[in-house]
Amino acid sequence: MAENFDVIIIGAGPGGYVCALRAAQLGMKVACVERRATLGGTCLNVGCIPSKALLHSSENFYAASRTLADHGVVVGGVKLDLARMMARKDEVVGANVKGVEFLFKKNKITWLKGSARILRAGVVSVDGAEYAAKHIVIATGSESMPLPGVEVDEKHIVSSTGGLELSAVPQHLVVIGGGYIGLELGSVWLRLGAAVTVVEFCDRLVPTMDQEIAKTFERILTKQGMKFRLNTKVTGARVDKTGVTLALAPVTGGDGAELKTDVVLLAIGRRAYTEGLGLDEIGVDRDERGRIKTDAHYATSVAGIHAIGDVITGPMLAHKAEEEGVALAENLVGQAGHVNYGAIPGVVYTWPEVAAVGKTEEELKSAGTKYRVGKFPFTANGRARAMGETEGFVKLLAEEKSDRLLGAHIIGPDAGALIAELVTAIEFGASAEDVARTSHAHPSLSEAVMEAALALAGRALHI
Repeated sequence: MAENFDVIIIGAGPGGYVCALRAAQLGMKVACVERRATLGGTCLNVGCIPSKALLHSSENFYAASRTLADHGVVVGGVKLDLARMMARKDEVVGANVKGVEFLFKKNKITWLKGSARILRAGVVSVDGAEYAAKHIVIATGSESMPLPGVEVDEKHIVSSTGGLELSAVPQHLVVIGGGYIGLELGSVWLRLGAAVTVVEFCDRLVPTMDQEIAKTFERILTKQGMKFRLNTKVTGARVDKTGVTLALAPVTGGDGAELKTDVVLLAIGRRAYTEGLGLDEIGVDRDERGRIKTDAHYATSVAGIHAIGDVITGPMLAHKAEEEGVALAENLVGQAGHVNYGAIPGVVYTWPEVAAVGKTEEELKSAGTKYRVGKFPFTANGRARAMGETEGFVKLLAEEKSDRLLGAHIIGPDAGALIAELVTAIEFGASAEDVARTSHAHPSLSEAVMEAALALAGRALHI
């Protein structure tokens, strides 16, 4: 007889494992299906965590070889030990995935190891063994988007997974895609000594972000040595003993030619991963992009089956999936779980970092919303000057009449941490005046946020 659970969650990435933890906290009998040898999904194993480890390590290498002398710290004979850097990255990953396994044991969550297939509402098969549950949650995440004519072999042409495992610094790395993943990994290898060229289909980087921020971002990365081919599409790739030759073509006003390189990183986005789940057979509806359709409570078209994270609509962000996992678990026990999608931050962990929450100027203009803009540069922030990190600015957008904060955009040092205050402000419906009149420690980078809020009323103090 099949073992019974209150909920079976398919996928142990950030959405799945957090949903499992919250459901267990709420007294449910929980199982989580994961076919990897470790928990944590793409994020902890081959995504967010290892990439941030390499970003931090490469920043340290760059500082030791390029910028510490400005601070009176003279380091001689700096050498790159890439093998040790990669080993440290793997150690960081190992500690994180073991932490999730510990939490599963602590909360008495059953790990069903293998591949899941939903046989019908209430029944899941895991490598042939059947399990029953009142609720089934699909949290299988996403996979790298393929590009016709560019075949990934994880050696010469790599996905983000292969981009984290290179055994040597390439002389030339071409990144296809000017979004979060491509720019982060491109930054890693640029700092370690590679020449990096980014080929982007659109006429700008990070197309979903505020255009002014994107233009500044491009200027800063260009100053660091990264090169860009915008308005350009890749139509094919040829691999031989000497490397990879990419065929390029103009989109609108872009250039087209062949581009020779050692390694290509394909990072044009991700797509929902639902392979092998049997969704068509049981009647789970999906949209034109393969994402699972859900209602406001994450219920699919089949009663008792729910979906969260990258497999449904919305930004493919680990913290978005986590929020949905918590909300769904609470909904299943009758609580009022909810996610405010207008207050989900996005961060590009390059240096400087780029962070945003809420509306962009372009979105407000398109909607006909009357708004005001307040900006403050890090060049005028005392702490940024002391750090020697003065690139970038804070930009706030507020509704013209009510002064309610509608959007916040930061490019600069620790932008990913600074955005948290503004996420909270938007979550609570704060005005720019609320942010401006909140005491910010001196000297701190957060004062730039306060000054941008003051600038919305035309009364910034330090510019």
